[in-house]
Amino acid sequence: MKTLPLFAAASALLALGACNKSDTATPTAETAGPVVAVAAPASGDWSEITTASPSGGFIMGNPNAKVKLVEFGSMTCSHCADFEEKGVKPLIENYVKSGKVSWEFRNFVRDPYDLAASLVARCNGEKSFFGLTRAMYGAQRDWLGKLQTVPPAQMEAVAALPPQQQFIEIGKLTAFPQFAALRGVPAAKANACLADTKQVDRLVQMNADAVSQYSIPGTPSFLLNGALLPDTAAWEALEPKLKAAVG
Repeated sequence: MKTLPLFAAASALLALGACNKSDTATPTAETAGPVVAVAAPASGDWSEITTASPSGGFIMGNPNAKVKLVEFGSMTCSHCADFEEKGVKPLIENYVKSGKVSWEFRNFVRDPYDLAASLVARCNGEKSFFGLTRAMYGAQRDWLGKLQTVPPAQMEAVAALPPQQQFIEIGKLTAFPQFAALRGVPAAKANACLADTKQVDRLVQMNADAVSQYSIPGTPSFLLNGALLPDTAAWEALEPKLKAAVG
């Protein structure tokens, strides 16, 4: 098992990525395995289709679209929340629904709180991943604000707990299980996901893969047809590149 104690995990994860870090990286070819073809939806709206990807992410839209966009996002990153607020709606409406572009979200966790939020968002698989992720971003200031009010001594006590309990305690501090229950994931299931050390290891491995394969400089970062896009954290910078790729 690769699971680390809470604060040790924080240090390791923070060493791998920061929110909208300004460094750029050399584009690298996508190496993930192929995605199984999916039949077009009867409605013609590809945004209704969500599938799991071999990389551990989740894909909205036609998984075999001509243009494949991958976002590396962090739940605690304010720039990621900005992209969610300003870019996701036009991305879905203008590019994903038609089937011309697929949008894959890969969690890139930066700290234990990000990891706990990711565990809950991923808890019900592709059925509710994008809805929960978007809701987490929408409420980001609220649940981060709750954490900021926790006394240091209490956080130290959380850090001393076994890994299976640490993220459950973070869930209590942020009310993540109740948050998920209001969106279709029972609180008991959310708590089970917060205690799932295999999923913790999976998220840590996804970070390591992102860094080793793409030198991800921070969040949000984007791959377009397998190439890392430098300096493209905002929708205003990303959309022209999408338009050019769609043709």
